[in-house]
Amino acid sequence: MKYKRILLKLSGEALMGDKQYGIDPTRLNNYAKEIKEVVDLGTQVGIVIGGGNIFRGLQGSAEGMDRVQGDYMGMMATIINSMAIQSELEKVGVGAVLLTGFQIGPVSELMSRRRAITCLNEGKVVIIGGGTGNPYFTTDTASALRGIEIEADVYLKGTRVDGVYTADPEKDSSATKYKSLTFAEAYEKKLKIMDLTAFTMCQENNLSILVFDMNQKGNLKKVVEGEEIGTLIKN
Repeated sequence: MKYKRILLKLSGEALMGDKQYGIDPTRLNNYAKEIKEVVDLGTQVGIVIGGGNIFRGLQGSAEGMDRVQGDYMGMMATIINSMAIQSELEKVGVGAVLLTGFQIGPVSELMSRRRAITCLNEGKVVIIGGGTGNPYFTTDTASALRGIEIEADVYLKGTRVDGVYTADPEKDSSATKYKSLTFAEAYEKKLKIMDLTAFTMCQENNLSILVFDMNQKGNLKKVVEGEEIGTLIKN
């Protein structure tokens, strides 16, 4: 097993499956089963999930909404998704705890590094919702922060494409995939892997990023076991 502790970043849009909005129960169940597979291997799993299937703060701001208010609404959307994945994990027999970046009553506990690591060492999946707890930060940045806090071996960015390409493979059929990159190369090539704040945090704290297709059955387990899929970005 290559990675003993991972931070798995999932997009909210991925939870939609074939739907136009919200959460697809089939996709949710598939993700829970994929996560269970690596938990059963002994891997410790932290999860951060976006909220774009419900609400995007930046989109609300672009349409005239107050940016801070919109960002908090987006953070609430991530908590809804986090609650859904927590429930689904428990349904398939995986213990999961939900921590959030700000206090939210009976739904979750407040995120703290010590609490998160304790739960991971107990074999529980730790789901961290609510972003960083502050506006003006993306879920990618929250994922980088949480990955660093929990001392993850790698930041796994689960997407619908199988890695980082020279161009958008959904738009350019001639695009080719990178097997690996350094952070410096990714900067130089101006590759849009994630927002600059998140990317810089990972570089400065030596947290490697692996971009892979989460929707391909078995891929998460392959990544954890060290199979070379996706694109690895490291120092």
